[in-house]
Amino acid sequence: MIAVLGNHDYHGDEVPDVTKTLQDAGITVLEGEGVMVDTKSGRLGVAGAKGFGGGFAGRCATAFGEPEMKAFVEHSEASAVKLAKALADLDCDVRVALTHYAPVPDTLSGEPLEIYPFLGSYLLGEAIDAVRTQLAIHGHAHAGCERGMTPGGVRVRNVAHPVIRQAYSVFHLDEAC
Repeated sequence: MIAVLGNHDYHGDEVPDVTKTLQDAGITVLEGEGVMVDTKSGRLGVAGAKGFGGGFAGRCATAFGEPEMKAFVEHSEASAVKLAKALADLDCDVRVALTHYAPVPDTLSGEPLEIYPFLGSYLLGEAIDAVRTQLAIHGHAHAGCERGMTPGGVRVRNVAHPVIRQAYSVFHLDEAC
């Protein structure tokens, strides 16, 4: 199992303990790293980062004005850079991006427009499009929808439990998932 942490994991300011608990249970927790898994069909690479908010093209925050706003945007930018580097560093046949925050607005449909900037960032989508990636998976948007696509054509899936209404989803990367 491979995971990234989400906003609820950060809320109690116990990220090291949450991460250790998951790792002790055999779960690989990614934050700006990648992991490769050998399968009978080839080498699967998964790169992950929590990501952050900031909004989407045409309606996004910029690092201007107050220090708090600059810090918000800089955190989003840094997270996208970590994801892009982790994706690029994978030596694999199939590449998957794993984030908590949404990389595209498509999978937010059903959420109030006013909260889109707090649900994801176009910078994550750009990071995913920068390296040949077959699938992007995220959570966080509980009233969103399951399917979307980056501007570069990468399939995006929102796997938040309220969206998929099941414990997990299975994606076949050799098919249109």
